Amino acid sequence: MNHRFLSAVGLMAAMAFTTGCGTSKTVADTNTAPVATAVKEAAPADSVPAWAPKKYTFNPSRTLENDLLHTTLRVSFDWQKQYLNGTAEITAKPYFYPQNTLVLDAKGMDIHSVSLMKGYDGTPLKYDYDRQKLTIHLDKTYTRDEQYVVEINYTAKPNELPAGGSAAITENKGLYFINPLGQEPGKPQEIWTQGETEANSAWFPTTDSPNERMTQDIYITVDPKYTTLSNGAFMYSRQNADGTKTDYWKQELPAAPYLTMMAIGEFAVVKDKWRDREVNYYVEPAYKGTAKDIFGHTPEMMEFFSTKLGVAYPWAKYAQVVVRDFVSGAMENTSATVLMEDLQLNKRELLDKNWDGIIAHELFHQWFGDYVTTESWSNLPLNESFANYSEYLWAEHKFGPDEAAYLQMDELGQYLDEAETKREPLIRYYYKDREDMFDAHSYAKGGRVLHMLRKLVGDDAWWASLNLYLTRNKFTAVEVAELRMAFEDVTGKDLMWFFNQWFMKPGHPELKVEHTYQNGQLTLHVVQQQDTTYMPVYRLPLQVAVWANGKRADYPIVIDKADQTFTFQVPAQPQLVLFDAENQLLGTVDDDKTEQELVYQFYNANSFAAKAAAIAGLKDKLANPEVMKMMQAALKDDFWRVRSMAVNTLSSLKEGQAAVVENEIKQLAQHDERGAVRADAILTLAGWGAGKYKTIYEQALKDSSYQAAAAGILAYAGTGAPDVKAKLARFDQEKNEEIVLALATYYAVQGGPEKYDWFMKQVKQAKGGTLYYLLQSFGAYLASNSQSNTPEAIALLADLAQNNNLYYVRGSAYQALMVMSERPEVQQVLQKIRQQEKDERLLEMYN
Repeated sequence: MNHRFLSAVGLMAAMAFTTGCGTSKTVADTNTAPVATAVKEAAPADSVPAWAPKKYTFNPSRTLENDLLHTTLRVSFDWQKQYLNGTAEITAKPYFYPQNTLVLDAKGMDIHSVSLMKGYDGTPLKYDYDRQKLTIHLDKTYTRDEQYVVEINYTAKPNELPAGGSAAITENKGLYFINPLGQEPGKPQEIWTQGETEANSAWFPTTDSPNERMTQDIYITVDPKYTTLSNGAFMYSRQNADGTKTDYWKQELPAAPYLTMMAIGEFAVVKDKWRDREVNYYVEPAYKGTAKDIFGHTPEMMEFFSTKLGVAYPWAKYAQVVVRDFVSGAMENTSATVLMEDLQLNKRELLDKNWDGIIAHELFHQWFGDYVTTESWSNLPLNESFANYSEYLWAEHKFGPDEAAYLQMDELGQYLDEAETKREPLIRYYYKDREDMFDAHSYAKGGRVLHMLRKLVGDDAWWASLNLYLTRNKFTAVEVAELRMAFEDVTGKDLMWFFNQWFMKPGHPELKVEHTYQNGQLTLHVVQQQDTTYMPVYRLPLQVAVWANGKRADYPIVIDKADQTFTFQVPAQPQLVLFDAENQLLGTVDDDKTEQELVYQFYNANSFAAKAAAIAGLKDKLANPEVMKMMQAALKDDFWRVRSMAVNTLSSLKEGQAAVVENEIKQLAQHDERGAVRADAILTLAGWGAGKYKTIYEQALKDSSYQAAAAGILAYAGTGAPDVKAKLARFDQEKNEEIVLALATYYAVQGGPEKYDWFMKQVKQAKGGTLYYLLQSFGAYLASNSQSNTPEAIALLADLAQNNNLYYVRGSAYQALMVMSERPEVQQVLQKIRQQEKDERLLEMYN
């Protein structure tokens, strides 16, 4: 699953609840989730760090008493009641020891009958049911050589289950009816499922555990206007006498029950192909024309991963379906990935965005997660770290090393942000809730750890080891030792030390690096400063690059002590010493460099990471002419993210200081090939002089890039020109999130009562991070337009604050309500929200 880490960990960071206008960053980068801005207080020296691993109970893998071999499902739906009417026929046998009962997970169902089947004949069986577990008493004691078939007639009622979920997977109902009565304008009617972690047992009885596997047949009966999708191959569609149709999907290879899926809706199906396999994209009809622009790299990804792994994509087909109101970023169901609606983009939006990362992530899961599955949620990184790292692998292959390096820098930042308050082993047998595994550790840290493993063994051994891991463990459930043994068997190396320190221990190295040069000898002093009460002294094989007399020399080192000194013969005073020259380390490095060294690093190290570090390290040194010259070079860099970093760094210049780079920034604002860079440049100009560049802002309003146009809106609004409201009103019907948030920023303080309907419409339509930021602007608007504090607005905000499935949206809605807290009825609503809220992060804020 993804971005859920998308997604998901980004979402978990959203604690910066403030009411007021949005920032330029919000408009230029609305892809990202809200970011925390917490203030840290120094803890007493003898206190336990906030991030110290928590003491929870041990979570073993599930004991399998019976083994599910095959499940046949026959399902139909009551859209009015949001029920599923089902018949499940389960073929099973004792796993090893003789059994006379079969215990299945079945959450919140009505069980109508349970029968033992002999062909088409059924004999009723006794059963016990507590609305969580269905215990079936078999007709005799079976041995592991004897199969039996039970049939269960049931009704699933997912909406009647207790609410649950997490920051990563916001609900756990398993089965979702979208706009079931057709009463929500502009929203399609859909049914879809989401099984991870253990939610599929809310719509069919099963052993809902990742270490179980089964083949399956699914017969889906629906109105003929709907298209269906499920796992495996489509076999046929049958017209029924009552005017319905039944679609039959068959999966012949075994997979874990949480990977079973259905999606039902009026989708346009855009067909593609990889080798002899169908590759199809299911989208809303409005996006039929751009489906191949969005998903079109999928066959190339399948070829790339199949070739590199030496294991061809294993499933009967590959489909990707976009649904409304998905409870995560995406989910890697076997042969059929479900994705959030954000992936549906029009031609203009595609100028600024692509979703190759999430597409690669879910595709790689078809090997790592589906073909080979983690035996327990404690071993989740065996799924998610690989899917995360596939984004790097694809970016490196398709877009080059700079794009891949940027991803790695972003991943490191995600993990280090989380590590401020949480440090757990990657493989966690002790956790409070299995949903806690879906965090920046399992994704971002795990992906970086795999990169270090690749660097350690070399590319040939890396791919050979993954091939062995997959072929040896196909269609089985694994734990981390099996990954280690695959690498050891290929390389002949004992890698226990690597897996122990990176997978089984919490935290990361925190290094202090100093170097001196004397008499032809470079001395490098490295101290591991991490708290070894909780974290190990690491063994770190790294590269050190040294430039002397304009020439680079690379020195491999192995750090394995808390305090260590290395010496190198170097012919002259080094111009630059670059520690961890390959930028592979997951950790922090305190390595003070002079301004001169950082400038030299920018020009000579020839990597995105080195350039980014130089720009960041010199952001407060712009008075230095050599630094300014370097920044001007960065504005012309081939990689757009370097240009963007330089623009944003230079935005701190005062208007009078900006003359030296003014022309370059103006050129970027008008002509850079990337909309994101044009947007950054426009906002930088706006900070230097509101009306000075009015012509450029007017041009930006017509920009093909939504990001640049949104920046133009903010910049033009800042001019105070008499026609601002008229010019901006032309955008009021735009649905693009960049434009909406830019308008909301302006209307929050300048909108007036006439923008009430606009705000209400946008708040009702928006989702996720966009809604979070929009609510901040809406709160500011309500604060300055008391006549707009209507019962309708209060009710809308109260509903969001109580019922939205994203905790940070609930918090933002609460804050918007706070601007009206002098009203008694609002005080009552706020009190009710506080009483009903269960999320500890929000309760801390409310109190």
